[in-house]
Formats: sequence, C-alpha cells, structure tokens
Amino acid sequence: MRSTITRLDPSHPIVNEEDRTPTDQFRIFMLQSYLGSMLIGTGTPEGFVEAQQGRLYMDEIGPVGAILYIKQSADILGDRTKGWVLI
Repeated sequence: MRSTITRLDPSHPIVNEEDRTPTDQFRIFMLQSYLGSMLIGTGTPEGFVEAQQGRLYMDEIGPVGAILYIKQSADILGDRTKGWVLI
C-alpha cells in the first residue's frame, strides 16, 4: 500500500478554536509523518520489529555497510515482524 504525506494548508489553523485540540488535518499530517520516519534500534529488525511496508530501520551499532533495512514485505504468513531486507 502506497501513501503520501498530506500537505498542510497554511491558510487553515492547526488547532480548533473552540477546544484548542488539534484539527483532523493536523492529526493526520502528524500521524503520516510519524509512520514515515526511520526506526532506529540495535541488531536486525527481522522477527522483532513490526512495521508497515516501506518503513526504514537503522541498526545503530551494526558494522559499516550493513546497517540499513527496508520493510519489503508487509508480512510473511501473517507475521508483521518479518519481511525486512538489508539494503
């Protein structure tokens, strides 16, 4: 499933005037931004880190040249922690 981050319209407020809560547009933007950010951890994510297809993971203590993974498959046999590929 492909998704793009919704652009914020600068002419619209990011909080509701009545109750000072975030607007729906701003909440969706923040959620999409979070889901598109890189995950950082130690060791391989395969079998341990659940994520959406297309998400990036960086092993912060991995050897040079072997630290970036991409979630290539949404899941393998229903397991969302599987499907990571070293890039």
